[in-house]
Amino acid sequence: MASEEPRTLTSTTVRTPATPEARKTPGGGATRAWRTRLIVVGIVLAALNLRPAITSLGALLEEVRDGLGMSGSVAGLLTSVPPLCFAVFGVTAPRLARRFGAGAVVCAGMVAIGAGLLIRPYVGGTAAFLATSALALMGIAVSNVLMPVIVKRWFPDRVGSMTGLYSMALALGTATAAAVTVPLTDALGGNWRSGLAVWAALAAAAVLPWLPFVRERGGAPTDVRERGGAPGDRTPAREDEEPARAGRASAEAPSLRITRSRTAWALAVFFGLQATAAYITMGWMPQIFRDAGVPAGTAGLLLAVTMVMGVPLAFVIPRLATRLPQQGPIVLALGMSGLVGYAGLYLAPAAGSWAWALLLGVANCAFPLALTMVGMRARTGAGVAQLSAFAQSTGYLLSIPGPLLVGVLYQHSGGWGLPIALMAGLMIPQMVVGVLAGRDRTVEDEATAG
Repeated sequence: MASEEPRTLTSTTVRTPATPEARKTPGGGATRAWRTRLIVVGIVLAALNLRPAITSLGALLEEVRDGLGMSGSVAGLLTSVPPLCFAVFGVTAPRLARRFGAGAVVCAGMVAIGAGLLIRPYVGGTAAFLATSALALMGIAVSNVLMPVIVKRWFPDRVGSMTGLYSMALALGTATAAAVTVPLTDALGGNWRSGLAVWAALAAAAVLPWLPFVRERGGAPTDVRERGGAPGDRTPAREDEEPARAGRASAEAPSLRITRSRTAWALAVFFGLQATAAYITMGWMPQIFRDAGVPAGTAGLLLAVTMVMGVPLAFVIPRLATRLPQQGPIVLALGMSGLVGYAGLYLAPAAGSWAWALLLGVANCAFPLALTMVGMRARTGAGVAQLSAFAQSTGYLLSIPGPLLVGVLYQHSGGWGLPIALMAGLMIPQMVVGVLAGRDRTVEDEATAG
């Protein structure tokens, strides 16, 4: 799938060698290589910042509840804020990228993450804590949507491997925040506010590699696929050509009625159900283990184990998915792992805690699979942008009630039986729509307007 766009572009361009003057452009090839390496660093650093705002809070949720006087229902609302923000702000990402450039939007997103993480622990009251959390989550939301777009534009022939790298970095950031937040808080004097605020430094570091791309509107490199020459003949286009080229590409792109596509809807529901499971896990799993008698530090490590499973698997699964015509078998394997993990969490949460953490970590790798299918279910960069915004925004909107409902069930039932039964029950429709989303077809075929 990823190779279709390059073939189309090269077939419509005249293969002419670059002029001697262009070949003599000082530093042209070196500049291109440097910018490619920089965008890879930017993708990795951005991915590292897309979950610590959530998992660091999950590790200290009990301390935050005590410090701010939250009830179980309000804490459930707090764990529902991430998908709400992702749904509300994620849908604006393609429009912002068209106006300001994808690099500028991601750079601004990293600034918003850093500011929100730095401010939120020190505001007074639950409402202000929620508002500053929303600021950080706004930055995460737009970056979530634009990462598949950036990968498709810069690396159209390496969608699987680059999505794997991005997903692996995301899982690493998620697991690191879950594992070290509690010991880091202890090292900082036991103040949960300092333990949460320290993650702003990671976001500040992620701003730097995106700064050179802030003024670019096109968001993609000019390479052999665009210019039609051989690799040795390519030359960098002038920066003032990129906005015009991007505008022409947008004008020539087919108008998609994305809601007509059954594949888009299946992918959106699959995204929403896997997000529901992920945010319930990140927000509540440490508390499940703590209520079963597991120490707080160990509960944080168990969440880290769940998240760190995504580091190797997030690199393997996208590469495997791009080699299969249909991704249904992977969906089923991940779903069965989740069902077994939830059954163990219900029957013996403390006795088999490490095994259940591992199995649920495997199930959570539905996220990199969903991102990979976004890149595979559309032919063009414009189609990926539209599908990514629709699937992620709709999916996160569908996932909002899940963590909140878990909090309500936990508070009113006095235990974890009903919440865990809900988590396991949602895994069945996730497997069904995942198989539908994994069929070998594209949204352009289903949704292109006449």
